[in-house]
Amino acid sequence: MAVKLVTQVKLMPEAGQAAALRSTLRTVNEAACWVSAVAFDHGVPREYELRKHTYTELKARGLGAQAAQHVIKKTCDAYTTLKANIKAGNLGKPGSKRRIKAESKPVTFRPGAAQPYDDRCLSWQHDAATVSVWTVAGRLKGVRFACSPDALKMLREHRKGESDLIERDGVFYLVAVCDIPEPEVYEPDGFVGVDLGIVNIATTSTGYRAAGRGLKRHRKRQLDLRRTLQAKGTKSAKRLLKKRSRKEARHTANVNHIVSKKIVTTAERTGAGIALEELTGIRSRVRLRKDQRSSLHSWSFHQLASFVEYKARRAGVPLVYVDPAHTSRQCSECGHIDRKNRVGQATFACRACGFLADADDNASHNLARKGEAVWTAGRESRVPATP
Repeated sequence: MAVKLVTQVKLMPEAGQAAALRSTLRTVNEAACWVSAVAFDHGVPREYELRKHTYTELKARGLGAQAAQHVIKKTCDAYTTLKANIKAGNLGKPGSKRRIKAESKPVTFRPGAAQPYDDRCLSWQHDAATVSVWTVAGRLKGVRFACSPDALKMLREHRKGESDLIERDGVFYLVAVCDIPEPEVYEPDGFVGVDLGIVNIATTSTGYRAAGRGLKRHRKRQLDLRRTLQAKGTKSAKRLLKKRSRKEARHTANVNHIVSKKIVTTAERTGAGIALEELTGIRSRVRLRKDQRSSLHSWSFHQLASFVEYKARRAGVPLVYVDPAHTSRQCSECGHIDRKNRVGQATFACRACGFLADADDNASHNLARKGEAVWTAGRESRVPATP
């Protein structure tokens, strides 16, 4: 087994090389939009069937054989993702405006959208820190790239499969897939329960608490600044908006990396496993006041959980997802469940035994106990076979 991670490197092409890369992305994404329209008209056939309708035309548009194949596959993958999102209810219920809009027209691709490359049309020269890449203007050799020493080491030792070329704010990047060997998972000595929330990003049963105050203030500052710059509307304001784009997302990802690393290293050091809440679909289930909706929809619990998951897999730490039902209302001491146990947002007071604790701490201990139960239920039986 291997953990699939991506490594992003920044390309530093010369002026002529940048023009060729930009023209290539525009050409392949225009072709992908055309393939998407053909697929939509034919009821989104399978990849092999779609290839018969589009391959010849793609070659006539100047695409190489491998690039044409990747364009067709990229289009099929986009429709597969759309179908999965519809099935999961991520685009609303049947008949909703958002779902009707998504189903009534072909999928489109941005001019700078990612284009996959395989080893036939992209090669890496690690010592020289350059790549050779196919473009519509021919093969570009000696395109320089920059990355950290750790990223270069990961590329050299573990890169495998496709790499995606993308353009973001006029800068080109290559996102390479790396397969890192996954260590064997050890037998856990107990579990660390992780309660995810908005007020506290994460609270663990070991006593670690990642407060969300700083992240909330950062988001509010970014929102106020965006509103001010958008209202101003000048050229300099628009330049600053573009410069600061995705700053909030980068800051949030950094915080989630720090929190997830702390959780995984604590579990690894103590020989414990990790129990995470299964919160899929919570945004569609929860009903909040209008002034609370922005906090819920900016809550990056899924990203934090995914960071914890891949870091745990790299370290060989056991991880399970558990049902969070009643964990905030159940007493971690006596097991009594009652809605009235939650005195307030931050306080838990058991009506049966009088146990008093922080609500998130109490929930994390309940999650740890559930994690042990899930792990035990999923293990192979160690009872000797009947002779």
